[in-house]
Amino acid sequence: MFGEQDIIECEQALRLAMLSSDIEALDRLLAPDLLFTNHLGHIVSKTDDIDAHRTGMLRIDRLELSEQRIMPVGDVVTVSVRAKLSGTYDQQTASGEFRFTRIWAQTDKTQADTAQPNRWQVVVAHSSLLA
Repeated sequence: MFGEQDIIECEQALRLAMLSSDIEALDRLLAPDLLFTNHLGHIVSKTDDIDAHRTGMLRIDRLELSEQRIMPVGDVVTVSVRAKLSGTYDQQTASGEFRFTRIWAQTDKTQADTAQPNRWQVVVAHSSLLA
């Protein structure tokens, strides 16, 4: 069941996990079969994303979100958000303004640990660099 406050909390948890490279939180928030298309058009898996944080290849120093729109569609919730981001990627300065679109779905007991059934996870994401 959709609760807008649940998604707001998930989005905030994801933001904080990205800022701190919190691997455990990212593992909880990203679906095992995540399909993320980054701003370069590359497909990034959950493993790829978490490994970038784990190894320090990706470090996010600032992540300011605005213009958040939350829209339930059937059994999933779509979120669009504008992000000002700065940090490093592969030891190179990386910053810019992006638009992220994420689709959140509730996992079932077979995918999530049984202590937290029906939790929300990102199943699809897309980012675009804004001009």
